[in-house]
Amino acid sequence: MCGIVGYVGRANSVPFLIEGLHRLEYRGYDSAGVAVATSRGVRTLKRAGKVRELEGVLPKRLRGTLGIAHTRWATHGVPNDTNAHPHCDAAQRIAVVHNGIIENAATLRAQLLSRGHELVSDTDTELLAHLIAASRESNLLQAVRDALGHIEGTYGIAVIDADQPDHIVVARNGSPVVLGIGEREMYVASDVAALVRHTRQVVHLDDGELAVVREDGFETSTLDARPTAKQPSTVSWDVTSYERGEYDHYMLKEISEQPEAAARTLSGRIEQRFDTAHLGGLNLTAREILDVRRIKILGCGSAFYAGLLGAHLLETLTRIPCAAEAASEFRYRNPVIEKDVLYLAVSQSGETLDTLMAVQEVKRKGGRVLGIVNAVGSTIAREVDGGIYIHAGPEVSVASTKTFTCTGLAFALLALHMGRIRDLGPSDGRRLIDALEGLPEKIGQIIARAPEIERTAARFASAGNLFYIGRTGTYPIALEGAQKLKEIAYIHAEAYPAAELKHGPLALVSPEPPTVALVPDGPLLEKSLASIEEIKARKGPVLAVGHDRETLQALSDAVIDVPKTEPELDPLLLNIPLQLFAYFAARTLERDIDQPRNLAKSVTVE
Repeated sequence: MCGIVGYVGRANSVPFLIEGLHRLEYRGYDSAGVAVATSRGVRTLKRAGKVRELEGVLPKRLRGTLGIAHTRWATHGVPNDTNAHPHCDAAQRIAVVHNGIIENAATLRAQLLSRGHELVSDTDTELLAHLIAASRESNLLQAVRDALGHIEGTYGIAVIDADQPDHIVVARNGSPVVLGIGEREMYVASDVAALVRHTRQVVHLDDGELAVVREDGFETSTLDARPTAKQPSTVSWDVTSYERGEYDHYMLKEISEQPEAAARTLSGRIEQRFDTAHLGGLNLTAREILDVRRIKILGCGSAFYAGLLGAHLLETLTRIPCAAEAASEFRYRNPVIEKDVLYLAVSQSGETLDTLMAVQEVKRKGGRVLGIVNAVGSTIAREVDGGIYIHAGPEVSVASTKTFTCTGLAFALLALHMGRIRDLGPSDGRRLIDALEGLPEKIGQIIARAPEIERTAARFASAGNLFYIGRTGTYPIALEGAQKLKEIAYIHAEAYPAAELKHGPLALVSPEPPTVALVPDGPLLEKSLASIEEIKARKGPVLAVGHDRETLQALSDAVIDVPKTEPELDPLLLNIPLQLFAYFAARTLERDIDQPRNLAKSVTVE
């Protein structure tokens, strides 16, 4: 969600703070602000709207070697200048930026008001600034630790004090905080994207940790003042990975990067000798795989839909019962955790709070959890017992594209690996390996036909509603296709299993709402064609996405045909044109594609 950046060193902090805010714009936000320690104390400026609105009010001579900044996604209080971060105490001595939600904010607000504190915003973060200022501790670290003892909820914070202008204090509980190590300067951020232009040496804080960050280094400790030891890690991606380059939008760039991203996901993981996949990070022996009786997959949004596809692949290839569930609901129903169930947590950022909390609930009850994530060193990656990095590369656009595809590939590799240990024969293993190795090229063939898909999207962009339908493995793709259209084109779209048409949705079929039908070749082709016949009989427009162009053209108003692969992997290719369809529909409607309204890239609050 929100973005944090901070700097302490010998240079002017302001250029880095503004650059960092721009690099975190993809996370979603509605206001921005900076606080800089100057010779006259802390100077705070903030504005509702985009970072460029903030830049317009920054004095050209604003300088200071210590500063923090923030992009806010509103929770407590509407987006306006007053509610924007940073927040200060009444004396303007303490400045705080905060990601997360303080759950006991109402109680704390009442207590502070009863003690005579004057609060000017509707936010929960301002309360933290007042608590720190009111602490009897003179040392900023101790004052922050004291204030956090009164807090219930999640936070990633950075704090500066006008009276101690040589360091930043940061703390984390449920919302990411990363330290960047430079030469006689240090950086703070909520995401490495803000840091990679300046350093690739980073330290990730764990929940319950604080850090004092000075120009010459950092010290970390726990909430109860026990020192902790942190080792820096190296970020794999450089600054060019976060640049848009020649593309109009990050989303189009990331769709176009999928052949290379898919090849990275597969790289080094095909084991030709035994017709299987090699996944060294699972920390799961063959004997333990044989003991698995069920698999449960947990994720949110597109990660949940990828999990539905993964459940289909795993159950098909391993013959282990498998189901996917929304992680956001999982822990609230007091789930039964069984020792012979393997849990898989899916999150492209590795920081999705709902998924992280589900992981912690499983582990608290003694379950085994593996992760499928993109961000190396992320919280979920550190919490799980093992897993798979998808290596899709940085994804800046809010709408997930290449990470969805690479997550699907990771599930295919996992299903192949587990299937070969169980009941999948070597001939099927070889068949799937050949198909997997051919996928990057076939993805590229689909992307090369973007102009054709653009024309098709323009035909349907004026529709107020769309239906998406698919069967078995293509139903999760229908859900993901509808999600993309909703996210970036703001067109209402619903997805159904095609066999469910007669059980309710058919009542809404008419000449107005188009239906996007996923129709791959295979044993269910005739049934899928029959679903199109049902829609056409009620004069419903149909866009068919499948393999047999000639057959589909005879029944549909428009067709996008894709190359064939093996049936288990066909859904991954059918998804690519749906990504392009949503993108071009949104572009036709002149939407803010990379930063759709009300959404954020990494959802670190409930």
